[in-house]
Amino acid sequence: MNMIVTTASPATPNGTTSMPNGTTRPQVRIVIVGHVDHGKSTLVGRLLHETGSLPEGKLEMLKAVSARRGMPFEWSFLLDALQTERDQGITIDTTQIRFRTNSRDIVLIDAPGHAEFLRNMITGASQADGAVLIIDALEGVRDQTRRHGYLLHLLGVKQVAIVVNKMDRVDFSAERFKDISDEISAHLSGLGVTPTAVIPISARDGDGVAARTDRISWYKGPTVVEALDQLEPARPLEALALRLPVQAIYKFDDRRIVAGRIESGSLIAGDEIVIMPAGKIAKIRTVESWPATPVAGRQGAGRSVGITLDRELFIERGDIIAHAGSAPRETRRLRARIFWLHDKPLAKGDQLLVRCGPKESRATVVAIEKAVDPGELSSTENKAIGRNHVGEIDISLSNPIAVDPYTENPRTGRLVIEVSGRIAGGGLVLSVDAGQRAVPVDIVPVESALRPDERSARYHHNGAVVWLTGLPASGKSTLAKALERRLFTNGGSPILLDGDTLRAGLNSDLGFSATDRSENIRRLAEVATHLARNGHIAIVAAVSPAREDRATARRIADTAFREIHVATPAEVCEERDPKGHYKKARSGALTSFTGIGDDYEKPEAAELVIDTSTRTVAEAADEIEQMLKTTGVLFDEVVDLAANI
Repeated sequence: MNMIVTTASPATPNGTTSMPNGTTRPQVRIVIVGHVDHGKSTLVGRLLHETGSLPEGKLEMLKAVSARRGMPFEWSFLLDALQTERDQGITIDTTQIRFRTNSRDIVLIDAPGHAEFLRNMITGASQADGAVLIIDALEGVRDQTRRHGYLLHLLGVKQVAIVVNKMDRVDFSAERFKDISDEISAHLSGLGVTPTAVIPISARDGDGVAARTDRISWYKGPTVVEALDQLEPARPLEALALRLPVQAIYKFDDRRIVAGRIESGSLIAGDEIVIMPAGKIAKIRTVESWPATPVAGRQGAGRSVGITLDRELFIERGDIIAHAGSAPRETRRLRARIFWLHDKPLAKGDQLLVRCGPKESRATVVAIEKAVDPGELSSTENKAIGRNHVGEIDISLSNPIAVDPYTENPRTGRLVIEVSGRIAGGGLVLSVDAGQRAVPVDIVPVESALRPDERSARYHHNGAVVWLTGLPASGKSTLAKALERRLFTNGGSPILLDGDTLRAGLNSDLGFSATDRSENIRRLAEVATHLARNGHIAIVAAVSPAREDRATARRIADTAFREIHVATPAEVCEERDPKGHYKKARSGALTSFTGIGDDYEKPEAAELVIDTSTRTVAEAADEIEQMLKTTGVLFDEVVDLAANI
């Protein structure tokens, strides 16, 4: 990274700059993006000159170098510090430049415009509070322009000033400017971003950069410098909840020091904290530093610190330390909006490595939605995310991580995706399926004395949750009992969890409202998952009419979940009516009965669909058993399809 040093005062980590007299000025980080050759580097060079931010002698030196090379001076030379950039004529890295407006200290991040270097552009934009999107007045809005606009939306940048550069190439036409302004404004508005200003300029000649000239007398809006002066800094990091990702654990004499950088919030000795995702609670005994230690006083965002705790806890790199009561969510499932950079399109079922801060986890893509090319902004969604395309994905994680939605904490709400050791994408965490809550240190879950491989060696199968869903009287319980008998006969360890049976005991306190039904399914899923993790096959027979409730069950059980839709037609179910429920519902004596009073939402992607009106119980059990074999639950060598049921 090339850093141009200016006379700006040092920045504090909370979005302000300290002044010699003890006052502070707002600091705004702005990324400047645009299509290659639309004039980003020229504009940045001109801004440095117009704001008096160039180091003494820098301009004269570059003019002399240009003269020796026999070429006219260009403002972009101020940023072309790397020889490769001069040779290729394109910006290939991000450069941070500091300068000052009347009321702001600006950190301007110059990001690449060439499609090949979008990875670096994402790195730059991910740090920004606002953006300047530059467009060539002659070329107009290009695919890469739209793509950059979508990237800013993707990375949560809401403040965007549009600069229409090279107005001299179109004779400073107000009509041409309006056409471009209308087109890009409509594009950004469709993404939920309203431009703070659209400014006509000639960066080479200085029109509209810091002053309004006669050639743009028809324009009444702000100059570029004035527009930057109006951008707001992000909410101070110290005003957010404490987030301290653990970087390392050190052992000194009798101290065990947990070290990391405070990303947001603040801490002081005596604070009660929680370590996520483990959920263990402790108190900070001391705050350590070097060379003087311990440190007194509150330590805020941006400070690298070490802390000792009042008790011994197992802590790993990547754990998040937060205040008790405001911890991030522990999850094995999250939804993210990503930009994909890999040559191979991202598809459902792909295996990835996901990084959230220093924490990483293997992951599987469970679902893909809204996969589009941001350059074309096609309304047609794809089933995979192609290179330089965007989409929203659901990810299942092999290990729990602690993370925040981006809107709650941008420092812990971003993720990076790797494939084969190379960055393949990145984006924002949109939502998190909450996992365990903070657990008081006195509550210590006890692990089984048996390993999963020991159980599978005995039972000849892996643990699983087999979830049979369907209308009342569709045959779920009959199939569940048949499967239970068959697996047991073959030496397995099946356990039947019938919905009605659990409602008579564990769930007897629940009614049939939507909330109670959701809780009923959650409890069933938790019990079934506990059994599956201990090597059993939990066979759940439950109507579970709501698709979202079943999705929750799948998230809880994760890769152990197998859904079977017992899709017997409604008229057949009502004709059977073994419990008389349909008759009662028809007479009005039974309300909220699924199939009569409430709708049943059919599964969209069940592992197996069975209609019990068209096959025998034995045939249906054969199909379930075959599905369990092909999905890795049952071992081939022990399956006995001839077993009696």
